[in-house]
Amino acid sequence: MDVLWAPWRSKYILEASKKKDDTCIFCEFPKSNNDKGHLIVFRAKYNFVILNAYPYNPGHIMVVPYRHVSSLELLSEEESSEMFFIIKRSLKVLRKVYSPDGFNIGANIGRVAGAGIDQHVHVHIVPRWNGDANFMPVIGNIKVLPELLEDTYNKLYVEFNSKDEAFDL
Repeated sequence: MDVLWAPWRSKYILEASKKKDDTCIFCEFPKSNNDKGHLIVFRAKYNFVILNAYPYNPGHIMVVPYRHVSSLELLSEEESSEMFFIIKRSLKVLRKVYSPDGFNIGANIGRVAGAGIDQHVHVHIVPRWNGDANFMPVIGNIKVLPELLEDTYNKLYVEFNSKDEAFDL
């Protein structure tokens, strides 16, 4: 069996295990008018796009419905249609900004499936490049990200909200 090591996730796991309240960041963050502080790069009618604060790669985003539901089949037709449209749009934006060689797209439904926030469904989109998994995470116990989250936010915010790339939902 091959093993996928992700030691950089330990910070996320430790912080999640310390969380004492039932506050859902995917419900609370959109209520704020601090999109940059909460890493929200785009808002649509039923869903929003947010950077992953603990990214696997630069450009790692999540598409999240505003409504608090735990699984994809609980979304309305409007929510799921818009979500898929945003996923397609996200691929276009990420290709333009980062020129990745591929993508991982997925939703972890339930804690046992790896969901860090298991009560509010969300879809991860992770840009991938040939050779992006190197020796550093295994040998050095560190993940090297070549870009600050703030820089990622600025690039993606501009592109998602560009008049040239307007959403026609």
